[in-house]
Amino acid sequence: MLKKITQGMRFVGQSVRLMVGVPEYSTYLEHMKNAHPDRPAMSYPEFFRERQEARYGGKISRCC
Repeated sequence: MLKKITQGMRFVGQSVRLMVGVPEYSTYLEHMKNAHPDRPAMSYPEFFRERQEARYGGKISRCC
């Protein structure tokens, strides 16, 4: 029962992060481990910066 609740909460958290555009670092790490074991994975700050640049073109525009 506790396992199902934990999985459900993880799914809800992942869904919310995807809706607001926050990348999933654990998914990236799993992909790198399985698909590219010979290449080093980026650290979380590097990964986050790279995803931001990919999404916003390297710029974050603000009205103020």
